[in-house]
Amino acid sequence: MHFLDRTLPSLAENLALDEALLLAAECGDGGEVLRLWEWPAPAVVLGSGGRLADDVKEAACNAEGVPILRRSSGGGTVLLGRGCLLYTLVLAFADNPALTDIRRSYRFILGRIAEALAESVGPISQAGISDLVIAGRKFSGTAQQRKRAFLLHHGTLLYDMDLSLMPRYLHEPLRQPEYRSGRTHLAFVGNLPLHGAEIKRRLRRLWGAEVIRPDWPALEVRRLVADKYANPQWTRRR
Repeated sequence: MHFLDRTLPSLAENLALDEALLLAAECGDGGEVLRLWEWPAPAVVLGSGGRLADDVKEAACNAEGVPILRRSSGGGTVLLGRGCLLYTLVLAFADNPALTDIRRSYRFILGRIAEALAESVGPISQAGISDLVIAGRKFSGTAQQRKRAFLLHHGTLLYDMDLSLMPRYLHEPLRQPEYRSGRTHLAFVGNLPLHGAEIKRRLRRLWGAEVIRPDWPALEVRRLVADKYANPQWTRRR
């Protein structure tokens, strides 16, 4: 598996790069990859099916210069920022039968990540379909996009995030997993007690991502930014 530790200059480029890595693998260019990146300031990212008005306090975001974009995968709306590590996995279905089924793939991927991160911090468990929790608090949400031969699985890992920003820019979600039990953002979300560098080290070791990828599909990133991620019609489609 290749390793790419790369944050591109714009948020749109970073969202596009995840999809571009999936499309490249599907076309036989690059194969499996673990990518890690972190956005240095608050930013809101909607899931492909999320409703902007329901999920986002748009006036507050606009007043304070917080960008709002939409990704290509499903799942809920997330707030990015310093202290929120983002990871991207492009995995081949052929390498593991568990990946071909959506729920089994989440159990397989999140189970491995939970085990790798639990050392020295205490039990970590999967909650709902696509979350990881420690001491009852969610610190990771994930989503997937699937093609014929490969899947894109990407997610957030909160480790030093200013959690007070969540109610500032996000509404409480209308659709909530049962285990949330109606808790507010601040009562529901927590940080993983690990340094970002240690999380990176453990993820890289877990997935055997030893070979550094020297480049990325830059042309496809530019196309996706122009056609989708920087296009207000894509962000505001729901």
